[in-house]
Amino acid sequence: MAYDVVIVGGGPAGLNAALYLGRARRAVLLCDAGTPRNAAATHMHGYGSRDGIPPPEFRRISREQLQHYKNVEVRDTRVGSVEPHGGGFRVALGDGTTVEARRILVAVGMVDVMLDIPGYKELWGPSIFQCPFCHGWEVQDEAFGVLATEPAYLDYAIVVQGWSRDVTVFTHGSFTVPPEQRERLLHLGMRLEERKIRALHGKDGRLAEVELEDGTRVPRRILFSAPPQRQPELVTRLGLALDEQGYVKVNGVGETSMPGIFAAGDTTTRLQAAVMAASAGAVAGAMLNHGLAMEDADRSYTAATGRPPPARQKPH
Repeated sequence: MAYDVVIVGGGPAGLNAALYLGRARRAVLLCDAGTPRNAAATHMHGYGSRDGIPPPEFRRISREQLQHYKNVEVRDTRVGSVEPHGGGFRVALGDGTTVEARRILVAVGMVDVMLDIPGYKELWGPSIFQCPFCHGWEVQDEAFGVLATEPAYLDYAIVVQGWSRDVTVFTHGSFTVPPEQRERLLHLGMRLEERKIRALHGKDGRLAEVELEDGTRVPRRILFSAPPQRQPELVTRLGLALDEQGYVKVNGVGETSMPGIFAAGDTTTRLQAAVMAASAGAVAGAMLNHGLAMEDADRSYTAATGRPPPARQKPH
């Protein structure tokens, strides 16, 4: 096999997995299609030693540090297909080449599906945020809106209130608010708008007003919203098993329903942030190296003795 691991995705998860595997002296190919999920974000927060760094700068530094490991190769290309081949995988790349690998790590993130509300897509990034930990500090005490399209997001509004006491919850007519939850929100000083949103108005990426279906306009400067997400095409083509929320199922070592294909980062969880994805990438890299090392040892032992390898022991 030309590579021990082909990593699909050059975000925090893929980059950190490449670093771990590189330091383990594994032959690694990192493929980055150049379409980061956080492209709309101007700064990255909550990552120790890198708080406030622009995402492109984070990726540049991470790639620069990978150059120290000559066993790690980075290509700016998309992965077209992954097929089982010879005990490993054959990977067709967007640059027209084909490579082989013993393992695959999918770190492609998720695709955020923009809501069909005029102005939503244009304001996503500069005024509409998903994570208050990532963006709340910079806009603290502004006039917040929380778009709660299902009952669970009513609790999310309570969390968001930690960054501003001026919070209006918009349900967009998606559901009927239970009386006890309505009472709690009002008790906490929040306003509740259950009418549908007709449009979001702003200028130069800055939200100014939320227009409701009857024409009422509610002044707001920031909107917190968690839009629907879907898996990238590669995950769909591979047919990897998903959980009830639509994320890739992995076992304790990060392996998916397809043996030899691992996954890490946003594609596997709703707990999405750069630092969490990087941590997941490190774990995946370590587990991949562990599995490859044991596979090599077993193969060598059997070739030398003609006997199957001893059973692997689990730590207490």
